[in-house]
Amino acid sequence: MRILVIGGNGMLGHSVVEKLRALGHEVLVGGRHNADVDVDISSPESIRAMYEAVPNLDHVISTAGQTTAMPLADMKPEDNDLSVQSKLLGQVNLVLIGQHYLKDNGSFTLTTGVKKDDPIVGGASAAMANGGITAFVKSAAIDLERGLRINSISPNIVEESFEQQKEIFMGFTPVPLSKVSDAFVKSVVGKQTGQEYKIYS
Repeated sequence: MRILVIGGNGMLGHSVVEKLRALGHEVLVGGRHNADVDVDISSPESIRAMYEAVPNLDHVISTAGQTTAMPLADMKPEDNDLSVQSKLLGQVNLVLIGQHYLKDNGSFTLTTGVKKDDPIVGGASAAMANGGITAFVKSAAIDLERGLRINSISPNIVEESFEQQKEIFMGFTPVPLSKVSDAFVKSVVGKQTGQEYKIYS
């Protein structure tokens, strides 16, 4: 299978890329820097150019998307735009545009996160974007044509990055990165659709 992992140079994305390559799949990395194909998911034009540059894709995975982290009392509407344009609409647009490019019976796998279910201080904007993606995936699954599937992965904070972020995730029990990347593999090679895989423990 030919698989594109957007955000494949990040910690999570790299783990997903390695697992899929170990299974013998052709895996390409999409991103803004040092990638096989350049893409800025906050730009529909960039997304469209990406799909034109890498034809015959079977599956698209997104581990990308930026969010705003700040207390609600300090947040202005323009601060929230980052989460909307990147994490939420960026991933949604990967599907809206990509549905016309993927091969029959292909799939999309998007990324959300624990903040939507287990709130932290300063996490409202990220939680909003994550919740929007979850709802979109559930509904889009019954609308996609040509056998296309869609799922989302909602990871907890991972062990490998917990030390750097432990102050904001105090009391959380981190999960192994490999367990999260396994969920992406399951989404790609399996047949489920409209699912949210929560990797919280």
